[in-house]
Amino acid sequence: MTQKKQNTRSTGFVLGAATVAMGLIAGVFYIFACCVMPALARSDDRVYVEVMRNINDVIQNPVFFLSFIGALLLTGVSSWQLRGQPYRWWVWAALAAYALTFLTTVAFNIPLNNDLANMTDPTAARDHFEDKWVAWNVVRAVLSTVALGCLGRALVLYGAFQRRSASFSPSGGALSGGV
Repeated sequence: MTQKKQNTRSTGFVLGAATVAMGLIAGVFYIFACCVMPALARSDDRVYVEVMRNINDVIQNPVFFLSFIGALLLTGVSSWQLRGQPYRWWVWAALAAYALTFLTTVAFNIPLNNDLANMTDPTAARDHFEDKWVAWNVVRAVLSTVALGCLGRALVLYGAFQRRSASFSPSGGALSGGV
């Protein structure tokens, strides 16, 4: 197997892994936006704060961080690997959208989580936390879904480009009589 074929396979693998990681993260933010937070909104202040504190504790685990940070790193690596390709803009757009998602998390959601953990009055804590956190989470859900869509488009174009390149290669495509 030539070096070019190995690079092609690793490039496709990284783009695919970035897409999967992004899908997982977009799904987390989506489920919070359309299910978890509306369900918690029905709770009294004490239950709301207790559950959100518990979620904030348990979400800090290696599996979540692998996806959350992995989506950023894999998309970044993929954007570098695909430089010069005509569909690179889709990966770059995904990287920009997810970088904004990541920054939103760091600048808004995490500080609100920390505030919630440190406040003692459940009513005051909820009043300070809920509306802002929910709004910023919707921003994260939209941005990460845009990033996922961009990576999905890049993956489709990558596959089409690979099929087109293989069909015209001298090693077994259309020009050499291959099927």
